[in-house]
Amino acid sequence: MNYLNMNEKKLLPVVLELNILLADYNIYYQKLRGFHWNILGKNFFDLHNKFEELYNDAKIKIDEIAERILTLQHHPVSQFKEYIKMATVEEIIPLIKDTEMVEELLRDHKKILAQMRIILMHAEEVTDEGTIDMIGAYIGELEKSSWMLNAWSKNTSDQLDTSIIKQV
Repeated sequence: MNYLNMNEKKLLPVVLELNILLADYNIYYQKLRGFHWNILGKNFFDLHNKFEELYNDAKIKIDEIAERILTLQHHPVSQFKEYIKMATVEEIIPLIKDTEMVEELLRDHKKILAQMRIILMHAEEVTDEGTIDMIGAYIGELEKSSWMLNAWSKNTSDQLDTSIIKQV
């Protein structure tokens, strides 16, 4: 039954790209768990808590993405060997410095945001408002997390772009 009132064949690119995002989030989730478990040093408390916050958020998104794929009447990919093949996010050994962990997550965010924009492009072509709404919200949340991690990695003397302030 086509309860979505959308062309099922035209939804295939959306489903494919959602599965790639699902793979990205599964690898990202496990990377966050590894960082959470293995963080050392003066930034332990800040980053240990931040990584836990991020992996809890990723866990929710993994479920929501899989359920969106099911809503679109397809089975989501659910094997790690497939996630590793499909994902743009890559596994790494988590035994790295805290600053490297944050840099790695920012690189992952860039990849995940690019994947989300691909999904939006395909979803817009078939007026898949449910996917558009879900992914749009995800983009805003991930951009905010990226800003916070990027701010953490700066020195207190660093400044953002002030050109607009100088024009006022």
